[in-house]
Amino acid sequence: MSRDRFAPDFDPDCGDAALTEACHDIVIGRWQGLRDLLRVTGPNWLARGHRVRLLAQACAGSSTVESWLAAEPRSGDALVLRAATETARAFNTAITAGRGVPIDQRRIDAAVTACLLAAEAYLDDPTPWISLISVARLYSAGVRRQELGRWWDELHQRDPYSVEGHLQVLHYYSARWHGTHGLMYDFARDAAGVAPQGCALPVLVQYARVEEYRYALDAARGSRSAVGLGQHWSNDGAVSDVRRTWQRWIMGGTHNGIAPGELRDLNYLAHAACLGGVTDVAGPLLRMLGRRATRTPWSYTGDPQQQIVKSRKELKLRG
Repeated sequence: MSRDRFAPDFDPDCGDAALTEACHDIVIGRWQGLRDLLRVTGPNWLARGHRVRLLAQACAGSSTVESWLAAEPRSGDALVLRAATETARAFNTAITAGRGVPIDQRRIDAAVTACLLAAEAYLDDPTPWISLISVARLYSAGVRRQELGRWWDELHQRDPYSVEGHLQVLHYYSARWHGTHGLMYDFARDAAGVAPQGCALPVLVQYARVEEYRYALDAARGSRSAVGLGQHWSNDGAVSDVRRTWQRWIMGGTHNGIAPGELRDLNYLAHAACLGGVTDVAGPLLRMLGRRATRTPWSYTGDPQQQIVKSRKELKLRG
C-alpha cells in the first residue's frame, strides 16, 4: 500500500484481542469472560492496569460487574474491576455535569470505598490504588496531602514504575485540578530522573506538556491562535525533553514490540516529536507505531488521522 493511502488504526483496545473479546461479553451481560481474562492476566501489572481501565469504561453503563460480584462476592478480581468501574462512573457523572460543577460527594465516596475494599481483597495489586488516586481529584478541594501521600506510597510499593499510577498523580497536581504547572512538571521530572534506563516514566514530561497546552486552550476559550501557544511544542525546552525521553526510554531499553498498555505512551512521545519538528526522533517512532495509534493526544491539536498521515508524508515514510 502506498504512503498516500496510509490510514492509522485507532483500535480502542490497542490491539489487545483478548480484551476486545471480553468487552463483547459486557454487551450481552456475560461476566465470565471478564473473570477469565483477569485470571489469565495475573500479576502482569502493565497488562492488568490497561485491561482493568478499559473494561471499567465498558462496564460503567451496565450491571455486568455487579452480576459478577453477586455470583462471586469474594473475588478479588471482581472487586478490583468494580472499584475501577465506580471510578469511571464518577468521572462520567462529572463530565455530564460540566467542568467546574461539583458532583454529589456520595458518588465520589462510594468509589473511594470500593477502591479500599478492592485493595484489601487483592493485597498485591496496585490497580485499586491507581483508581483511588484518580477519583481523589474529583473532590472539589482535593484530599489531604497526607492521605494522597499514603495512597501514593501504597501504589509505589506495589509497582514503582507504573506510568498509569504516576499519570494519575500528575493529573492531580496539574493546574486543571489541584496544583500548578510547576508542581506538575516537578513531579514528572523527578519521576523521570529516578527511572531506570528503558523505563517509560520519562514520557510523563510529554503528558505534562499536553496538560499545560489543554489548560492554555481552556483559558483562551479554545482559540488555537492564543498568544503563547505558537512555540509550545517547538521551544528549546520541549525539544530537549523529547530527546531526553527518547534516549532514556526507547534507546535505553530493548523493544521487541509495543505492548497494548504502552501504545498511548508511545503516541504521546511521537506526537511531541512530530509537533516539535524533531524529525530524527519522529521518524523512528512512527515506524515503530506502524498503523497502531491512539486518538489522544493527537485529538487535542487537530484531527488525529490527518496529523499522523501528514507527519508520515513529510518524513517520507511508506505505509
